[in-house]
Amino acid sequence: MWLRGLLLLSLVSVLWAQRNFYPIRFTEFTLANGLHVIVQQDTSAPVVATVLHYKVGSRNEEPGRTGFAHFFEHLMFEGTEHIPRASIDKYIQQAGGSLNAFTSFDATVYHFQLPAHQLPLALWIEAERMRRLRIDSIGVETQRGVVKEERKMRYDNSPYGGWLERMFARLFKGSPYAWTPIGAAQHIDSARIEEFVQFYNAYYQPANAVLAIVGDVDPEQARQLVERFFGDYPPGPQPPPLAFSVPPLPGEQRDTIVDVKAPHPAVFIGWRGPKAGDPDAYAVEMLLDVLARGESSRLYRRLVDEKQIAVEASAFLYDLQYAGAILAVGVAAPGKSIADVEQELLQTIERIKTEGVTEAEFQKARNIREARFVMGKKATLEKALSLAQYWAMFGDANLINTELERYMRVTRADLQRVAQTYFTSDRVVLTYVPARSQQ
Repeated sequence: MWLRGLLLLSLVSVLWAQRNFYPIRFTEFTLANGLHVIVQQDTSAPVVATVLHYKVGSRNEEPGRTGFAHFFEHLMFEGTEHIPRASIDKYIQQAGGSLNAFTSFDATVYHFQLPAHQLPLALWIEAERMRRLRIDSIGVETQRGVVKEERKMRYDNSPYGGWLERMFARLFKGSPYAWTPIGAAQHIDSARIEEFVQFYNAYYQPANAVLAIVGDVDPEQARQLVERFFGDYPPGPQPPPLAFSVPPLPGEQRDTIVDVKAPHPAVFIGWRGPKAGDPDAYAVEMLLDVLARGESSRLYRRLVDEKQIAVEASAFLYDLQYAGAILAVGVAAPGKSIADVEQELLQTIERIKTEGVTEAEFQKARNIREARFVMGKKATLEKALSLAQYWAMFGDANLINTELERYMRVTRADLQRVAQTYFTSDRVVLTYVPARSQQ
């Protein structure tokens, strides 16, 4: 009866998705300087979202000068030739909008949400930042301090704060993914203004960016505004070529870290995974829905509910543009052995490798993917972020309509196959031990 109910739920989910998801219609054009623009008219509310996605992330940095892309995420909120220092936030808030930005291994992304009639304001600010940013000692020194404080808060002074840095340093040693976007504080401290100017001129150019505009706007008027604010810029130089290669991972690598801030012992395990867009990436995501999504997942049920040896058991995929990482986390319950947590986590994975997943689990994964795909295309900002990313990474913005098909092509057998392919003994294992347990 339980399986029959789950199958019925799956059918209902598919029918619901077909009724409620209509293809997202958009227009695209490219300026003479290479800036690619995507406009999607959405009249459901009088708002607009803009996303300017630069194809520059931590992968584009030098090993001895990390953190530059993240530094520019902050520096872009300083002044420009025509915008006074510390005014961008004020302009957007006074216009009734919001703003933010983020940096990843592959991109730096800036976004605004505003009343629709304020689109010119958003485009003016982005055009100013693109080629008229003021890079001077006041702005640079201010943001050096901001970035250092962010690193202290998120990494240096947090429990298990450095685990992702350590993981990627080992998992992708010898490649541009061997450091994380936050970068090393000493690299930003020692960098000269001339180096920041060089980085800016290399990557923050029209031809290295994608602009997405989604909201209650007329596409032709939006095009005219983009031409007005960005059209006079030259294409700029070609970014330095990215030479991406990663040596094979030589078996299992282990490290134990004594952490004075860790409340409980924890284990972090990393494997190489498929890159974004690889058919295996869709199968791995669905496998992780079974293995680690929610309290009904295998890891949670086994380690937290049944064995009661962990307070957290999860896993997720970093599907980056040139490579991928599958990461699993287990945090021991008070008084429990972290070695037991690691062993049970790996044994749970082994059972999927040998037995596969059940039909009920497979249908659950399909339901999750259908629901996330449909619901993720409702809000203006989410659509703008997706359109820009699809084009920047794959040159195909229409994946916003078709990517679900890639998930639906995954079979139940594929989930067992990718488990066998990627969950191997070639892995990195980091064990964090609270300092008090060493006393």
